[in-house]
Amino acid sequence: MIPRRYGPLLSGLMLSGLMSLLISGLTTFRAIGPAPGFAGLWFGAWWAAWMVAFPVVLLVAPLARRLAERLTAPP
Repeated sequence: MIPRRYGPLLSGLMLSGLMSLLISGLTTFRAIGPAPGFAGLWFGAWWAAWMVAFPVVLLVAPLARRLAERLTAPP
């Protein structure tokens, strides 16, 4: 089991991985369609996107949380 203190890091890893996987797949498909070699191109696009998305998510998530707290009513 992973210690709880790594929760935000793990959450950012999973969120950035899944979002970059979906978005890179969609944009690759829109760019080239169901062409031969699609999976390899998608993987390359996803890997590059994830390398950018993961650190960005780690930096932006705390800011987004604070903004969401300010924009929502207290319980």
